[in-house]
Amino acid sequence: MSNLPPMTKDQIARAIPHAGAMNLLHAVTGGDRDWIACTAVSHRDPANPLRHDGRLPSSAGAEYAAQAIALHAQLTGIEKEPRRGFLAVVNNLTWTRDRLDQVAGDLEVRAEQLAATGAALQYAITLVGDGQVLVMGELMVALERA
Repeated sequence: MSNLPPMTKDQIARAIPHAGAMNLLHAVTGGDRDWIACTAVSHRDPANPLRHDGRLPSSAGAEYAAQAIALHAQLTGIEKEPRRGFLAVVNNLTWTRDRLDQVAGDLEVRAEQLAATGAALQYAITLVGDGQVLVMGELMVALERA
């Protein structure tokens, strides 16, 4: 059951610190206290700031998921007072395609919380596009001290 409200790109931009073209998420489509699902269309944008030589590597999926994690923490109140977070650990990140810019459809970005402490958040992440899992792994976000 989903109890997170649907959100648009503009609403997401007001909720997390990523600005301009670095705001990669397009919408929130579901979630609850333990998980969040978002869509993204920015992987098709030639001006995507994560592209290098016109290509968007699948490893950039970690940044898409990190933004979903930041949004989840904000929406669920995991963090009473918002603090800056830093992607500290990327564990077992695997992908089935080398490039995300070649995915024709929207990306579904899903993050499931595994642990939350006062110092860090740990999530399992999955990106799906064109009917297949594209990126999977775990991310740990270190939180700035209060």
